[in-house]
Amino acid sequence: MAASFELLKNDKGHFHFSLKTASGDTLLRSETYEAKASAEGGIASVKKNSTDAARFEKLQASDGRAYFNLKAANHQIVGTSPLFAKAETRDAALAAVQAEAAGAAVHDHS
Repeated sequence: MAASFELLKNDKGHFHFSLKTASGDTLLRSETYEAKASAEGGIASVKKNSTDAARFEKLQASDGRAYFNLKAANHQIVGTSPLFAKAETRDAALAAVQAEAAGAAVHDHS
């Protein structure tokens, strides 16, 4: 699987990015940024921090679905996964982020 980042601009002029699998499934999504440069910095942070297992936080939503956050060294969340029905599926997505984010291409659709 060759994951890639998609950088997007919404109708209000704000930016966000997603890390997606080759088949288009979302592995991780960012917060919304006012500036494109900030979103690009977020992508760089995901690339840098995704190789460190200690930067991932495995969580469970109130409805029981599993998800994870990726945090930077300053403990700020740089990306959040979608919600998954099973912890095993979350863990597989987390492993894909660890394996592929650092080398993922960036597709600018903004």
